Amino acid sequence: MKRFRRHGHESHRDKLKQELFQFNKTVEHGFPHQPSALSYSPSLELLAIGTRSGAIKLYGAPGVEFMGLHDENAAVTQVHFLPNQVELVTLLDDNSLHMWTLRAHQGLSELLEIGRFTLTGPPGAPPSVTRVTAVLAHSSGELLLLGTEGGHVFIVEPEKISGREKLVPDDYIGRRNLEHVEALQENPVNPDQVVIGYGRGLVVIWDLVKQCALQHIPATQQLESVWWTEDGQHILSSHSDGSYCRWIVGEGDVNEDEKSDIPYGHFPCKAISKIVQLPTEKGPPFVLFSGGMPRASYGDRHCITVIHSKTHVALDFTSRIIDFFVIRDGPQHKEHDDALVVLVEEELVVIDLQTDGWPVIQTPYLVPLHSSAITCSHHVSAIPLKLWERVTAAGSLQKTHYSKKPWPITGGQNLAPDPPQRDLLLTGHEDGTVRFWDASGVCLNPMYKLSTAGVFHTDADPNDNMNSGSEGEWPPFRKVGCFDPYSDDPRLGIQKIHLCKYSGYLTVAGTAGQILVLELNDEAAEQTVEAKIVDLLQGQEGFRWKGHTRLDMREEPVLSPPGFQPFCLVQCQPPAVVTALTLHSEWKLVAFGTSHGFGLFDYQQKNTVFVKCTLNPSDQLAMEGPLSRVKSIKKSLRQSFRRIRRSRVSLRKHHINNLQEANARLEAELAEMELAPVQRKIEARSSDDSFTGLVRTLYFADTFLSDSAHNTPSLWAGTNGGCVFAYMLRLPNVEHRADEPVTAQQAKEIQLMHRAPVVGIVILDGHGVPLPEPLEVAHDLARSPDMHGLHHLLVISEEQFKVFTLPKVSAKMKLKLTALDGSRVRRAGVAWFGSNRSEDYCESGLVVLTNQGDLHVVSLPNVKMQVHYPCIRREDVSGIASCVFTKHGQGFYLISPSEFERFSLSTRHVVEPRSLVEVPLYSASSNQCSSQPDGVTSAARRVMEHALLNDESEYLRDRCNKAIVSCTRPLFGSKKLLQLY
Repeated sequence: MKRFRRHGHESHRDKLKQELFQFNKTVEHGFPHQPSALSYSPSLELLAIGTRSGAIKLYGAPGVEFMGLHDENAAVTQVHFLPNQVELVTLLDDNSLHMWTLRAHQGLSELLEIGRFTLTGPPGAPPSVTRVTAVLAHSSGELLLLGTEGGHVFIVEPEKISGREKLVPDDYIGRRNLEHVEALQENPVNPDQVVIGYGRGLVVIWDLVKQCALQHIPATQQLESVWWTEDGQHILSSHSDGSYCRWIVGEGDVNEDEKSDIPYGHFPCKAISKIVQLPTEKGPPFVLFSGGMPRASYGDRHCITVIHSKTHVALDFTSRIIDFFVIRDGPQHKEHDDALVVLVEEELVVIDLQTDGWPVIQTPYLVPLHSSAITCSHHVSAIPLKLWERVTAAGSLQKTHYSKKPWPITGGQNLAPDPPQRDLLLTGHEDGTVRFWDASGVCLNPMYKLSTAGVFHTDADPNDNMNSGSEGEWPPFRKVGCFDPYSDDPRLGIQKIHLCKYSGYLTVAGTAGQILVLELNDEAAEQTVEAKIVDLLQGQEGFRWKGHTRLDMREEPVLSPPGFQPFCLVQCQPPAVVTALTLHSEWKLVAFGTSHGFGLFDYQQKNTVFVKCTLNPSDQLAMEGPLSRVKSIKKSLRQSFRRIRRSRVSLRKHHINNLQEANARLEAELAEMELAPVQRKIEARSSDDSFTGLVRTLYFADTFLSDSAHNTPSLWAGTNGGCVFAYMLRLPNVEHRADEPVTAQQAKEIQLMHRAPVVGIVILDGHGVPLPEPLEVAHDLARSPDMHGLHHLLVISEEQFKVFTLPKVSAKMKLKLTALDGSRVRRAGVAWFGSNRSEDYCESGLVVLTNQGDLHVVSLPNVKMQVHYPCIRREDVSGIASCVFTKHGQGFYLISPSEFERFSLSTRHVVEPRSLVEVPLYSASSNQCSSQPDGVTSAARRVMEHALLNDESEYLRDRCNKAIVSCTRPLFGSKKLLQLY
């Protein structure tokens, strides 16, 4: 009977786990790391981005997102949508072609790879014969033209790719080298004609039906790109010497160009890699091209030039340009809403070409989270509506320079349900900014940006503005984009953030021991920020700080815009990195800790309540500071950057790499100080270990410290040496709170036997439920804690979870995490898990991330292991260190410097894309071949059949070369292949 009962209990527990817990990686927020290809489908209104890691990502209307990953570890070099279809083709740098489709399943679309294909040649043929360099998806949707490095052009049918067929010609007839095929483009008014651009400069207009060259254009410079104008009467070619030419399309070979232009002068210029011309309803056309800058003076600039009538602007982007295109009037637009979409290495920029001044359209997704390097994160769930509206209003005042036009990429339908609550993700950055993101749904939308640099005197030169452009400057540069990796002072970096969603108080702490307390204000204000110096060493002799100096604060009043405004500054001495921070807005207290100790500050009276030094006398490393070894290189880099900006010379990329290396060293030192993974068994640690006094966690609680009859406010602190301090706080009555001081008295000190670092502290009430957040009960968002039963203290160390009874602090139970595999706790947080079957049932649990990248959920209060999921690669130390949990069983971690991976452990709270993309209507207006029985598809097939039967060949003549056009004889009726030599 006992065995049966135990089995039944275990079955019930397993069933409960299935109702509460389910692990999914749901969506990736941010900007794709190392993008390498761009494409757009006008019929689907979808944007596609390929990356160097082999990922392919599709974006439509906000919330419409798809992601696929190639099995091959190869970069995506080209992406092409098949016109008026839901398929697209990707080309990898291993020369493989892959076909993808958006297949509908149970009312939702999913991105699937349905075929792959590699163009191969006969035995002994050089690889260049079939190395694909250019791809054209024909408007018929039934043909792909593949240009190769050897100068050939193959025509294949996309369904043969999905069928995994290899198209290999029987033989190769004599030919002459025309270099690689650089460009392929279709005549916009006659789909039977295509233009073929060769690297050496020759441009050929080829008729697919007549199977002959209609015209030869003998450009003399190396070709970079071609563009066939919308009326079909001209072809533009851009070249490696910074010039572009306009050629008339007609019968017979062209002897000279209609117009040749080098836009940026007679000095040597960089290549114009792409050129586009767009007509307007009235007036001259738009001409857009990338590159072409004078090589000596501005060779380091990443520019796209836009010329319209007398307006000429060189849009200066923040990083290397990958590709660009222009969105014209879509199916639902009646008038031209031209938008220039530019993909650069570090961000996506969309520019409104119809509004005066050509302003930027704010992106609802693909926002560069890493515009300054992310240094920390903080998530706040269930934001009250009032606070949400105030933050939104403050953020909208910062976005007045954006275009009023709506987001132009609107493909697909977002079928995801509305978010059940409003969530905020706050990211701290190296430049001293805190950015607020709407993390409620699939899109991580920017809401508001707070800058703390204005409180301090930094090394930044206010006159050193890269965005400034003098009147009449040539080229007419205009800085575009928000990616800025420069940090004028690394001491500004934000390390800890804590926001009270009920009171609107925010506290942020930085790299140089600075703690700012801010309050939300709807009006601009000018006020002096009062500073308090806190000596954490408490006058101990024999210690000398060898690290960076503290930031110099401005003594004059600081003008703050609407939003969060600083009113108080706590400066730790020594100015070490702040490693722990917490705020209790009901008590008006802030607690902070560094590697030297911790303190408590009353921000209502602006007084220090107490300071505790935790520094071990033998710990000399704690006196050096993590920035001491990289400060000099950062200072020299900053000086170098300013010289570069003033003189506007090159070498910028080299210095950016150096700065990134310096940032990486800083992150590595911080990780070594706090989070270095160690694989070992549990063993006692020596008190002489480095950084034993480093404060890892701080926690406010109203609980029992002196006796079981009287609860009292308290502060708990855990250190790297396995020590827990508890302080009893005495708060004056509300009417005397502004006059009488807050006092504190040390009540408890616990030393863990193995001296493992304490990474978390939680106090459970009489029902075993974690205590609510400050002001949560007052706002009727949580039940009052049970103050009648015994409270329990849960101490989370790197190696185990141990429960103590209060107030006697006697050990009650524990759960050891560390075993032979060396797992150690890196992150821990309390979360609430709701049942997916019963809306009324939920329970609290402890979510834990280990240095192995594994996620655990531990039940409370009995600390039993519930579920275990692998999440992050154990080698990804930065990803593990960046992880942040939500209050409802979700989490975020950085998978690259610019992307958060979102995951969920809950069956009830899941945020993931749910989208549908339908096949576009097949109309004559969108496809000219649909109503023409003798269109390009049937005509091309007749030509191929005729050529295959007769094995015809002919010589094409032009000024530079003679080329042989021939057709080989593959298996007739099953494989169609046309080679242009």
